[in-house]
Amino acid sequence: MSVVLITWGAALEGGAVEALTLARRVAEEGGKKLNWLVIGAAAVQAVEVAGRYGVAGLDVIFDAKALSGNDALVAAMGQYCAETRPAIVMFNQSAAARAVAPVLAGRLGVPVVMNAFAMARAGSALDVTATAFGGDTNVVYRIEAPLAVISVVTTTVVAEPAATSAPTVRRDIAVDLSAVTERMPVVSAPKREGPRLEDAEISVSGGRGLGNAQNYELVKQLADALGGMWGGSRVIVDEGWIDSSHQVGLTGKITRPGLYLAAGISGASQHMAGCSAAKTIVAINKDKDASIFRYARYGIVADCLEVLPELIKVAKD
Repeated sequence: MSVVLITWGAALEGGAVEALTLARRVAEEGGKKLNWLVIGAAAVQAVEVAGRYGVAGLDVIFDAKALSGNDALVAAMGQYCAETRPAIVMFNQSAAARAVAPVLAGRLGVPVVMNAFAMARAGSALDVTATAFGGDTNVVYRIEAPLAVISVVTTTVVAEPAATSAPTVRRDIAVDLSAVTERMPVVSAPKREGPRLEDAEISVSGGRGLGNAQNYELVKQLADALGGMWGGSRVIVDEGWIDSSHQVGLTGKITRPGLYLAAGISGASQHMAGCSAAKTIVAINKDKDASIFRYARYGIVADCLEVLPELIKVAKD
């Protein structure tokens, strides 16, 4: 039996090697091998990564229909699990994984844990630590089932290549998706143009402390001046200041920039799950007791509406 990480798409997404690191640790603790199922063109990149991170088997599905919709994707994963019988199926928790992981678990009739960030063996059982209630608290689930589906938020996981490099056995997996019909066909898919927030090296985000949507324009101006991208907290998405594609957090984008500047953001754990992997966090908040200062390398206790214009001037000089 094995621990399997499942990835799909045209390219490897951020957090893939961190997810592999955690999957390898769990596999080693349980005396199991680590397999990596990659669906789609991302397999090309996976070949270069697999050996460095201790993957014993790289399984590839190159069926175009598997990426045509979630029903076909889950069907392909389900057929793979029926053939290989893994002990643990893991996902790097992206927006897409949040939609797929619970459906796969339901299809297989096994437990599922979302928002996980740590896993450890407890005898024959598996203890999975995850955030709950929007990130306000942590819970530990003890799983004793022979198979479980775990979706992992990797911002707190540090990528570590395997101590020794071993050859990875690659094999192509055939699936039969001819009978699959999408129950919810996509009529109009969003078109992604330009760079993605989750890939940005510099990110500037704003929160409710900005006061209103008009003031949020300062965040956009600073992001542009720094050559970065702009984002925000869930609350300003809910209030309609920005759309959800720019939301940073547990239920939004998981980012790993070199610089993350947060203006008017309190630092709730739900938001920090999306940016805590940043190399440097700079926080601006007039509340000196704001939670975000616990995570920030640099903090400015001041009104962000006074500080942001000055930062924009400096960035443009």
